[in-house]
Amino acid sequence: MLRELRARKPLIHCITNHVVSNFQANGLLALGVSPVMGDEQQEVAELTGHADALSLNIGTITERSFESMLIAGRAAMKKGIPIVLDPVGAGATAYRLQAVKRLLTELDITLLRCNAGELAAIAGADWQARGVDAGEGQGDLEAIAKQVADEYQTIVAVTGTSDLVTDGDRTEHITGGDPLMASVTGMGCLLSAVLAAFLTDEESTPIDALAYGLQIYANVGSRASKIALNPGTFQMAFLDELSKRQEAALYGR
Repeated sequence: MLRELRARKPLIHCITNHVVSNFQANGLLALGVSPVMGDEQQEVAELTGHADALSLNIGTITERSFESMLIAGRAAMKKGIPIVLDPVGAGATAYRLQAVKRLLTELDITLLRCNAGELAAIAGADWQARGVDAGEGQGDLEAIAKQVADEYQTIVAVTGTSDLVTDGDRTEHITGGDPLMASVTGMGCLLSAVLAAFLTDEESTPIDALAYGLQIYANVGSRASKIALNPGTFQMAFLDELSKRQEAALYGR
């Protein structure tokens, strides 16, 4: 799947936050696909028209960028390409949560990629989170993810110390990664764009493609942690490991 992805080199249109745009673009390039980063309302529909998938990220959302997401999302729906939504800090403010729910309602979101706190906020579940952190709670994450998947007719991927992806019926669990991944800003944001790239695989089911992409990402984190022991060098090691050309080395343990 990875070899085929790199051979096709899909174009991923990212409307993302300014904290992570450089890392996200470099990560997609390391994966072997093409990023385009643009959020101007006058061009986003045209950019999405050229793309193979759309990745939306509300990390530094504004009214202008939110409208750009809606415009780009409608263009993606018209073209029939995947849309990934990363609801960064969805529970941090009422404005963010309202924006996320509008995007989920007004667009055909293919994948909601979130952490536990963001998922709980969208579902209205009892959870203690602050800012963009995952936080803590006692709820059944798989059950909550299935509830949100059913409510919004989307696939939900919840990432953290372990990951799960569900469409409401089928659920896959993914293990791996390294705690250092939580020390580098933008790791989840990059993952959302990476999963958008894997969703362009028309030969696999979306759940299979996403589970594969999540496992690749976790394994890259594990490999990078053996090279770098601190966040700064870990970020560089992660990009280097993501660029490896040997599929077996990335997907295997």
